[in-house]
Amino acid sequence: MPGVLPDGETVPVDGSLPATATAAVGARGFGVYVHVPFCASRCGYCDFNTYTAAELGGGASREGYADTVLAELALAARVLGDNPPPRVDTVFVGGGTPTLLPADDLARILDGIDRTWGLAADAEVTTEANPESVTPESLKTLRAAGYTRISLGMQSASPGVLAILDRTHSAGRATAAALEARDAGFAHVNLDLIYGTPGERAEDFAASLEQVVDAGVDHVSAYALIVEDGTRLAARMRRGELAYPSDDVAADRYLAAEAALDAAGFSWYEVSNWARSDEARCRHNLLYWTGADWWGLGPGAHSHVGGVRWWNVKHPSAYAQRLAAGASPGLAREVLTADEAHMEDVMLRLRLASGLPLAVLDAAGRAGAERALAGGLLAADEYAAGRAVLTVRGRLLADAVVRDLLP
Repeated sequence: MPGVLPDGETVPVDGSLPATATAAVGARGFGVYVHVPFCASRCGYCDFNTYTAAELGGGASREGYADTVLAELALAARVLGDNPPPRVDTVFVGGGTPTLLPADDLARILDGIDRTWGLAADAEVTTEANPESVTPESLKTLRAAGYTRISLGMQSASPGVLAILDRTHSAGRATAAALEARDAGFAHVNLDLIYGTPGERAEDFAASLEQVVDAGVDHVSAYALIVEDGTRLAARMRRGELAYPSDDVAADRYLAAEAALDAAGFSWYEVSNWARSDEARCRHNLLYWTGADWWGLGPGAHSHVGGVRWWNVKHPSAYAQRLAAGASPGLAREVLTADEAHMEDVMLRLRLASGLPLAVLDAAGRAGAERALAGGLLAADEYAAGRAVLTVRGRLLADAVVRDLLP
């Protein structure tokens, strides 16, 4: 989760939601996100809500974390009460490094979700993992517990790039872990890449793409490096030790990813995500991008139910203390207005390969869409069929297109 949370109104101590929010929970799908805030070390570019053992001190630990998450799950069940979701379509365990928890703890959390609300028969269940934090044995335990998908943080095949990012795994470990996950029975395996790191050469990124394809995964996420204030990477750039990322280089890398992945049988379905088939797409993220409901468990986790969005206190100690006192760990919340919901709908759905119906745009938005079409940023065939769908060039300028479609 991002390091800076927005302001909002106070969450009731019991976590209760307005009746209007709970009237049709899960009508557009329901997911559960579980945040695991622990990391063995902090990467230089990371400003997520994560903590090493030294940063936590004695205030919180991994050992009791599963029980704390299950306590929030029990509170969530009380809040939704007579209006539970019809089923849990997706579960995503992220972090941090979720697989620093024992596999049995991750299994207990998933079992708790199933017992509380019931997993759909075809539920997608994902855990993130750093490549060095899994073994063939732990992967088999997770698969036996019901996890169907794993997302591994590869970032790069270049040892030099990994060193600049402060990644601790070796250059070949991510693809080896991907193969181990397939051997353990995972139906879907994702590898994450970061491009545009200072010092990364075009051939470095090409080698990363080649290794991803050779690993036989069915999903790839590729993101441009973002330099966040307060990180070690930002400090090194301010001191002049490293160059700031180049937008032109990032664009070149994105086009290289699109070309290599398309040639290997992947198709983009969101600006930064490619899959070999519809079944390989991350259904949990699609819930986010299409305005469905989800409950976020864990410190700093965000939730959304029926137009109400809230976020938990960030520190694991404060999170555990609130739950131990029988109180909601929610820090603040906001009720989305119709205009805010429309803005987010346009922002998120335009990033999808399925695009956005032109009918949802107002007159100014339609005029903006016409300009984007004329500029080669929207696909002509889809536009003629009544949808705004980004071209490859449009994906490079997605934020600008969004601004032109909104009031």
